[in-house]
Amino acid sequence: MNTLKDNFYQDWRVFDIIHWGENLLLSNGFNDAKQEIEWMLCDLLKFKRSDIYANIGERISKSNVTDLKEWINQRIKNKPVQYITGKTEFYGHEISVSPHVLIPRPETERLVDVAIDTIKNLSNPKVLEVGTGSGCISIAIGSAKKDANILSLDISAAALKVAKMNTKKNNISNVKFEKLDFLRSIPKGEYDLVISNPPYISKYEIKKIMLDVRKYEPEIALTDNNDGLKFYRRFCDNVKKLIKKRGSLILEVGIGSHPMRAFEIFYSSGFKKIELIPDYNGDLRVLKIEI
Repeated sequence: MNTLKDNFYQDWRVFDIIHWGENLLLSNGFNDAKQEIEWMLCDLLKFKRSDIYANIGERISKSNVTDLKEWINQRIKNKPVQYITGKTEFYGHEISVSPHVLIPRPETERLVDVAIDTIKNLSNPKVLEVGTGSGCISIAIGSAKKDANILSLDISAAALKVAKMNTKKNNISNVKFEKLDFLRSIPKGEYDLVISNPPYISKYEIKKIMLDVRKYEPEIALTDNNDGLKFYRRFCDNVKKLIKKRGSLILEVGIGSHPMRAFEIFYSSGFKKIELIPDYNGDLRVLKIEI
C-alpha cells in the first residue's frame, strides 16, 4: 500500500496537488480518485467545485498541505471522505457527520421527495421519523414544509447530538428529538406521516459490503443483525397505532429481493394501498403504505 511520507513537497499549487493526489489514490485502487481529491480540496480551501480550476495556479499553504497529507492517508485506509471532512450535502443542506451516524446517500433523497409530495397539501402535518441519525431526512422535510411538526427518534444519544447540531446549523426549528428504542416501545400520538430509513442489511450480507462502510459506519444503522426485515415487521405491527386515518408510512428498502420481501410483509397483513417507488436510477427503493 502506498502512503505519504514525511518528506512531502510543500511548495505546491492546486494543480500539483490534484495531479499528485489523483495518481496516489488511483494507485491505491480508488476509481473516483479525481473527484475525491477535488472534494477534499474544496473543503480544505473553502472553494466551490467551480473555484478549483479558476484558482488552479494558487499556492497551497504549508498548513493546508499538512492537513491534506493527513486526509489522504486516512482515505488510503478506506475512511470515507465524508468522515474525513466531517460533512456532506443532502437535499441542498450541509450536514455534519461523524462515525456515530450513517453517511446520507443520494438515493435517500428520493425518500424525501415522496414524503414532501405526500404531505404538501396538509396543514400543520405531524411527522414521525424513526432512526434519524444525522437528522438529514427530518431537516429536508422540515425545510420544505415549514408548518410541519416533526418528531425524530433514535436509539443513539451520540447520533441525536449530531442531529441537533445539524438542525441548528440549518436553522430548522420545527424538528424535535427523542431518544427511543423503536423495537421496544413506540412514541405517543398519531401522525400524518411516518418515515424511516431503517437498518435493512442482513447479518449475512453485512460481511460482504464495501470495506469503507463495514469498517467505519455505525453497525446499528446498517443491520438489524437478523434478516434485514425486523424493522419492517415492527412497523407493520404498529403502524395503525401510529398513523392517522388516510396517513402514510414511507420506508426506504434495500436492493435485490429486499423490496418485494418488505412489500410482502405488509401485503400479507392485509394492507392494500402499497406501492414500491423507483429511485432516479430506476431501482425500487421506496415503500409507501397508505392507511
